[in-house]
Amino acid sequence: MPEQKVPVKVNETSWWFQNLHLSGSIALFLLVVTFGVITLAPDIQLLLRQRAEIAEVEKSIELSKLALEGMQSERDRWQDPAYIRSQARERLYYVLPGEVSYLVMDAEGIDFSGEAGTLGQLLAEQRESDVISQGVIAAEKDWVQSTLESIFRAALDVPAEEENEISLREIE
Repeated sequence: MPEQKVPVKVNETSWWFQNLHLSGSIALFLLVVTFGVITLAPDIQLLLRQRAEIAEVEKSIELSKLALEGMQSERDRWQDPAYIRSQARERLYYVLPGEVSYLVMDAEGIDFSGEAGTLGQLLAEQRESDVISQGVIAAEKDWVQSTLESIFRAALDVPAEEENEISLREIE
């Protein structure tokens, strides 16, 4: 009795690899494609990086042009005497000769309300800002001198009890 062959389950991928016959032309084609990818990849990467940089520079140029237009319109506004006069009134609280400027105060002092264009608005903005101070405040005493004085006093001064013992020894 001839031996019976037992069917073995073959994995699909191993079956596909077993039936794959590489011809010389397919191998040469794969070799050329691989060589081309390896050769051209850095150049393509450089091209893409340069295009991104160009797009970024063009965007910054457009932003600069917009900023320039804004500055030019601001410069043109400052050429108008009426605009200068209105800015002096708003920002510096200037008045024309003959006009009287009134400071609105209530029973407790200056009006600190946030109404537009008033001194109260200016003071409210200063009070609510994160800026601690605009100027340098001088200290009443020089801290370096005070520190050195404290160090020398601690090192050189003799306590009062030791002074009395020394003076008693000198007397005897």
